[in-house]
Amino acid sequence: MNTVSELGYTPRLIDRYLSDLVATFPAVLVNGPRAAGKTTSARRLAASVVRLDRPAEAAGFLADPDAALRDRPEPLLLDEWQAVPEVLGAVKRSVDDDPRPGRFVLTGSVRADLEHNVWPGTGRLIRARMYGLAQREIVGGAALAGPSMLDKIAQRSADAFTLPATRPDLRDYIELAVRGGFPAAVLRTAPGSVDLWVNSYLEQSLTRDAQPAVAGRDSEKLVAYLHALSAMSAGIPEHKTIFDAAGVDAKTARTYDRLLEDLYIAEQIPAWSAAHLQRLIKSAKRYVVDTSIMSASLGAGVDTLLGSDDLLGRVIDTFVMAQLRPEVAISRQRTRLYHARTKGGREEVDIVAELPGGRLIGLEIKATASPKVADARHLRWLRAEQPERFAAGVVLHTGPDVIKLDDDIFAVPICAFWG
Repeated sequence: MNTVSELGYTPRLIDRYLSDLVATFPAVLVNGPRAAGKTTSARRLAASVVRLDRPAEAAGFLADPDAALRDRPEPLLLDEWQAVPEVLGAVKRSVDDDPRPGRFVLTGSVRADLEHNVWPGTGRLIRARMYGLAQREIVGGAALAGPSMLDKIAQRSADAFTLPATRPDLRDYIELAVRGGFPAAVLRTAPGSVDLWVNSYLEQSLTRDAQPAVAGRDSEKLVAYLHALSAMSAGIPEHKTIFDAAGVDAKTARTYDRLLEDLYIAEQIPAWSAAHLQRLIKSAKRYVVDTSIMSASLGAGVDTLLGSDDLLGRVIDTFVMAQLRPEVAISRQRTRLYHARTKGGREEVDIVAELPGGRLIGLEIKATASPKVADARHLRWLRAEQPERFAAGVVLHTGPDVIKLDDDIFAVPICAFWG
């Protein structure tokens, strides 16, 4: 059902998943960061397109969304639905009257309005989430067609991990992180101008996109808040630490948190819990979603990040999450991501992936080219606490080789994501 030319299109992980959803359900909603490529991918499945962020195209939907939907070739792509949120009700009514699959695809760059406007219980609107380019999408070819990283880990074999012919070193990884995953920056911007594109994106997000939620507040405080959050990305800071650093009060900080998450700029990963473990902390782990935003917010280029032990570890952890997040988003069997840490921080696993059936995969992330057996000690703790559920563990590192650290724990280069 490709109605748009494939010329110049960069295949995405979500393509097959999205095609299957459109073939199965009457309405599919794709949300994710602005400029992540949602419209480009969804257009390939659409017979007609309406850009609701363009006043001329939105006018009819503002006046009478039900009438505006009628007699349009389907699948109909309604791009940037949040510009005319009433369109959700019109889609609901149309789908209730005619629940054939493949009628509507909606794309949007915010998450908040959806929670208040979708209709409950019908099972006729399916949601998908799309993020910026993962490195395996940029590499393409066999890397894109291969199994997900979690599937590789679950095989519990060094042979499951394939690596690219040219393996990055630490500086290469930081350069990839600073470049980030926005398609326009990665694919259509000269390398020396990527920082200009990202800074422009960030300015637009924190001014135009954020204004309805922060009206009456100092926009500079929002910039300062994101700066503080970026400096603590991949960490578990006390909330007060962040809002004190930004110079805002608790109420404003909560508003900023919701805003940045609604715009897919920041994300919180919940703490993992187990019935018999009472020592686990309950605080969420905080991430900036795209590492280019983290770098731009901090004003930190490659050399600055390499020169800071604290920021180096945070940006590598954030980069790994940016590779994992799109894979989990299209998992047909629900996979949930957590972090685990005991009170006092004696034991800590960077990412705990809970697979269908409750099986657990642990990921430790190290900015080192020489992983040691000791680097797997927290994974062994997780295995000892959950021996029946523990599937496998990996220490993801910046070196060149896969190393077996234990029967079901391996040290694996981060580039195995796209090998």
